[in-house]
Amino acid sequence: MEATVSDERPAQEGPATFRDVFSLAEFRVLFTASALSWIGDYVAKAAVTVLVYRQTDSVALSAAAFAASYLPWLVGGPLLSALAERYRYRQVMVACDVVRMALMVLVALPGMPPWAVLALIFAATLANPPSQAARSALMPQILTGDRLVVGLSVSVSSGQAAQVLGYLLGAAVAAVNPAAALLINAATFGLSAALVRFGLRDRPPAMTEAHRSHLLRETAEGFRLVFGRPVLRAIAVLVFSAMVFSIVPEGLAAAWAAERAGDGMDTGTAQAVIMAANPVGYVLGGLAVGRLVGPTRRLALMRPLAVIAPAVLVPALLDPPPIVVALLAAACGFAVAGLIPVANGLFVQALPEGYRARAFGVMASGTQIIQGAAVLATGALAERFAIPSVVGVWSAAGVLLMLLAVLTWPRPATIEAAVESARAESAATAAAGRGGHTPARGAAVGERSRRRHAVT
Repeated sequence: MEATVSDERPAQEGPATFRDVFSLAEFRVLFTASALSWIGDYVAKAAVTVLVYRQTDSVALSAAAFAASYLPWLVGGPLLSALAERYRYRQVMVACDVVRMALMVLVALPGMPPWAVLALIFAATLANPPSQAARSALMPQILTGDRLVVGLSVSVSSGQAAQVLGYLLGAAVAAVNPAAALLINAATFGLSAALVRFGLRDRPPAMTEAHRSHLLRETAEGFRLVFGRPVLRAIAVLVFSAMVFSIVPEGLAAAWAAERAGDGMDTGTAQAVIMAANPVGYVLGGLAVGRLVGPTRRLALMRPLAVIAPAVLVPALLDPPPIVVALLAAACGFAVAGLIPVANGLFVQALPEGYRARAFGVMASGTQIIQGAAVLATGALAERFAIPSVVGVWSAAGVLLMLLAVLTWPRPATIEAAVESARAESAATAAAGRGGHTPARGAAVGERSRRRHAVT
């Protein structure tokens, strides 16, 4: 593929560095605010499960408290994300942080009944889709060219690290005082809101009030854009396929560790090692590939890494001990980290600016649903078959799925035309002072770009 697909700088320049990315004050603010929110979220997830279990002695209700944080993405992620397109991104992020801060303070109040805790957690996490959609749409306005790919890699890797740190911190504090852990989460949201409010430039909304339609129609436009344009659809298929198998070791870790207890570590340690392995591998892979591999090479590595990621989990068929399972999961996370940020960078560049938040909502919701479905499906299979066999065969099927995605991957000329089309449409929007163009117009621009590319 041509370097121009993911790098707007001259081809002879080297890859963007971490210094290039962190030299931008707005990125530092956005990165810090996001890291605080992520750590706080995972601290709260660990604390809420402890709080509910202590109050009810019910494993089911404790699990429901954990699952409540994912429900908003499942029941209305794209719809809620579409709200971010209507308002200023900074305004959306600050409002969501303030709402979540207030609700987490209420959850921490002594004597709060379990049903109220579940309701408040659900209400607080309703703010996640619009907040994350606004942050995702704002990122390409702060970073351009290869800086965007490196910035995405750093951000996603920090999210994985925040998961590990948040769970460890949350479990430690919640063991002593669950309410204190929840107040820590509230404080992280307050700090995030202050950083965003005073550290980011106030930009106009992507969609002007004059061009709004019904919220459901705007959400549907996001779906049509992602699945109606070949390049965006190909990227979505690749990302969703990666999620189908990479989550499975983490999702089955508890049962897997229980079955292999005694292989040099206790059940709890084995579960923790397996669950942490994929995020740790992702962090290492994201940092290594994002920093050490140039833009052109990253694009070339996407397809082989897509096949390698599920392939490294196939040896689970041999029923290895937990430490080997963890190494396999870490290798999978490493490969996925070399794939996802580059795919995200291409996805952002092939999107017209007025659709970024909505398209993010579609992708994020699809990722959540697919991960949940994969864990449910493999969990059901593990009721009848051995876990190593389930994971190994599931991963082998993932290899076939990834081979299909790789073989149908668009040609470089097609990707280049899609990026050019998105740039032309965004430029036309900015020049006309308008927002929210229809996909039909974007398709027309793309067709002109393809004809122009064919001529050249």
